[in-house]
Amino acid sequence: MVINQFNVLLNQTHQENRTIIMGILNVTLDSFSDGGKFLDQTLAIKRAKQMIEDGADIIDIGGESTKPGSDPVPIETELNRVIPVIKTLIKEIPNIIISIDSMKPIVTNAALEAGAQIINDVTGLRDPDMINVAVKHQCPVIIMHMLGLPKTMQQEITETTYNSNCTQEIANYLKSQTQTAITAGIKKENIVLDPGIGFGKTVNHNLELINNIQKFKLLGYPILIGPSRKSFIGKLTKQALNLETIPLATDRLEGSLASITACALNGASILRVHDVKETKHALIIADALRKIK
Repeated sequence: MVINQFNVLLNQTHQENRTIIMGILNVTLDSFSDGGKFLDQTLAIKRAKQMIEDGADIIDIGGESTKPGSDPVPIETELNRVIPVIKTLIKEIPNIIISIDSMKPIVTNAALEAGAQIINDVTGLRDPDMINVAVKHQCPVIIMHMLGLPKTMQQEITETTYNSNCTQEIANYLKSQTQTAITAGIKKENIVLDPGIGFGKTVNHNLELINNIQKFKLLGYPILIGPSRKSFIGKLTKQALNLETIPLATDRLEGSLASITACALNGASILRVHDVKETKHALIIADALRKIK
């Protein structure tokens, strides 16, 4: 069955000690890095095929931006953006593994019925209806930590937003959400955890989370990290190089690759990225280093 493809991939890459690459396909107007670039269905399909050729194991498709300060889009708009793309990709690339990046249960359910195999929920299954969708389809689900909602998650964030231990507080949240998911009927082997880089965190919080991936692995699930082109990279670069402005998201490749390499070396199972080809090359080295005992 198609649903098992992801579990097969996880098992295979675990045996190979290889990091899984999830390529980002934003079919949106306002995503922080490439909003509007792949809104056209033809361009979106072309982009997905290119990422697969470049080494992506999974294509993560989203029709609503979750960047800081973003507003939600109507359900019909999101459906019209993602469903045709999913159906076309499934038809043209039968073995493709697609995750649906959505906070809306209705959109997620429609995407799974269209052929997507994984739920990527940035709200971490807060909505009971999203849990019901996951149970109905018995599919893999990525449970992420986010403070608040995209519109407000970066407002008034300080170093003391979390208590004395940011990592432990987020780990406790993820543990609680996994327990809720399993109690509802989601299988343990279908759960992936994401501490949510950039979703209600300061620069130092993000660095701490990347440095503590092994602590999240103690929860007993694969860990997904999405540092690609995030603002913490731009802020660190601006400070270190004494730049007048923060580099644009599209100018953060080198910092993204450094972050991605650190995540892989620290034990991340899946990396969600924009620059698949470059990431693939970086991970050849990172994964080789991981294999050395």
